[in-house]
Amino acid sequence: MPFILFQNKKIFYRIVGKGKPVLLLHGFAEDGTIWNEQADALEENFLVIIPDLPGSGQSEILPRKRTIEDYAEVVKAISDEVILKNKKGNQNQFSLIGHSMGGYITLAFAEKYPRSLNSFGLFHSSAFSDDEQKIATRKKGIEFIKKNGSEVFFKTSIANLFSVQTKKERPQLITQLINIGRNILPEALIQYYEAMIKRPDRTSVLESFPKPILFIAGKYDTAVPLEVSLRQFHLPVFSFIHILQHSAHMGMWEESKLSSSHLKDFLNDIL
Repeated sequence: MPFILFQNKKIFYRIVGKGKPVLLLHGFAEDGTIWNEQADALEENFLVIIPDLPGSGQSEILPRKRTIEDYAEVVKAISDEVILKNKKGNQNQFSLIGHSMGGYITLAFAEKYPRSLNSFGLFHSSAFSDDEQKIATRKKGIEFIKKNGSEVFFKTSIANLFSVQTKKERPQLITQLINIGRNILPEALIQYYEAMIKRPDRTSVLESFPKPILFIAGKYDTAVPLEVSLRQFHLPVFSFIHILQHSAHMGMWEESKLSSSHLKDFLNDIL
């Protein structure tokens, strides 16, 4: 896998396909492999760039406490490396799609570098900052990880990201996500949690961004509840909205073909 050096740390990414560029960002306790089926669906018509965020997958963790804005700078470094090298003429814009925490990073990137984007998407994600209850939950997660380690944390929490139907019919998906998490250091998980707690409200980004924004939400999502997603759908000038009827927080796996179709249709329409 190719990599960039960001503050002397190796940050890996992969590239598939050819055409107009789209960058897919994974979320908390994941790596770039969560997008495998979407990459397969897109690679015929798009240049698909999929990083492992610092501390996940093959990428090295960044030192010290970090912010969501720091991870957005990682995305900027990768996009400069890949997209500027592959651009045709003056076309150096791309679409950025983020799942969960990856959506928070997407919003931070769109806030600072809106001219780099021709669109972006929030996949089970939100522009709202954490409320007091959410902050308390994340802080409990930090303490649990410090006391019990990451593997025990995953075994007690990952199942909650899937709908009741998925847990009953495809329990192997839970095991698959736990196995991804085994490669993530506890220090990285804590770093992500602290960054998410500190992030600001970015609903103004949804309101001010003049280009299309994709929303994909899950009917049974408890991490980003549907009622929270509904509060942000009307904010952009151009919203493309899909609610997955059989998914919780992992729609790219729970309804992979439909998720890929929504993503492909959106990109075909706007790129």
